[in-house]
Amino acid sequence: MPETPTRRDVWITGIGLVTSLGEGMDAHWQTLMAGAAPVADAETYAPYVVHPLVQVSYEQQIPKKDQRQMEAWQRIGTYAAGLALDAAGIAKNTEILSKTDMVVAAGGGERDFDVDAAILNDLATSNDPGRLLNERLLSDLRPTLSLAQLSNLLAGSNSIVHGVTGSSRTFMGEESSGVDAARVAFARIAAGQSEIGLVGGSYNAEREDTLLLNDLDNFCMKGSFSPVFAPETQGFAAGSMGAFLVVESPEHATARGASPVAKLSGVWSERARRQVEGAVTEMVTKLLAQAGVRAGTAIFSGATGGREATPAEGEALKASGLPVRAVANRLGHGIEPQFIAGLALAAIAVSKGELFPALAGDPVETGAGAVDRVIVTGVGHWRGEGAALVEKA
Repeated sequence: MPETPTRRDVWITGIGLVTSLGEGMDAHWQTLMAGAAPVADAETYAPYVVHPLVQVSYEQQIPKKDQRQMEAWQRIGTYAAGLALDAAGIAKNTEILSKTDMVVAAGGGERDFDVDAAILNDLATSNDPGRLLNERLLSDLRPTLSLAQLSNLLAGSNSIVHGVTGSSRTFMGEESSGVDAARVAFARIAAGQSEIGLVGGSYNAEREDTLLLNDLDNFCMKGSFSPVFAPETQGFAAGSMGAFLVVESPEHATARGASPVAKLSGVWSERARRQVEGAVTEMVTKLLAQAGVRAGTAIFSGATGGREATPAEGEALKASGLPVRAVANRLGHGIEPQFIAGLALAAIAVSKGELFPALAGDPVETGAGAVDRVIVTGVGHWRGEGAALVEKA
């Protein structure tokens, strides 16, 4: 019988994170350990609560000529990817970047809100709306704007700006896209099909169109910020963020003299039958069991604050008896990159060997002390579940 191939370890060797709390690993860790209040804006987009992106000098990672072709979500993601490459020590290393595989989680791009509003207003008074629509779409939309609606433009921007030119994959599908992006990047390295990869995504929460879209399904947090698992929370506070990781085989990292931040030990993607009562709680319990519940473990939850999914996840997390931290309590909810952001925070925590303080007022966030492994969960606001295990390397 043929021998079963040995699964290789997968190291996280670089983290690029930019959110409402700041940019980079050190800035995030210092803010988290200080127990600072979340940066939540309840006025600019009232009645919706939004976690706005920290002020960023994009020129540090993206030439101005390239920025002109990008909407905000692309700039955020390309910037975060550059931070990850810098942290891993491979930025501008064309030999390594040419072999670096890329897996991106992304939505459908951004609309030109002003153009959309103008066309809708004119359609309301037009005697020939079909003709008007065709004329305005041809005259008002740039070719680059049409292309910007494609989800794989973020991967393209990373290839152009940073020179990441190995294989490229882009996943769409809300929170599940982030889980599957991490799962595929992990599986390829573990199986020996890849040596080094860049995985991540980005989200621009400061958009009236997506706030309206989410509110039509009653998914938005309104009024003022409240902790994710608090009984009064009935929706998510969207958070602008870019989150990218460099994942690598130990052999490849060692050969170039790189050290791991943490080890990615497994990624699992599932989908519960949510129309069945208790399905989400059961699925999260199953995922926690797959990752392994033992001493020294904490949970970093990607809970959204959604009115049905989050209470169900909370039941499973409380039953585990493990310390819990909710990523959205600090960063807001970034949908596609939310799971990757959770992995990033988990990797930083296990590298430091401790947890940042729990958020006051959240009934599920409990526990403190040393930690050497973190289970990261991702339960989508209306579908999709997943988990990953991050351990001290």
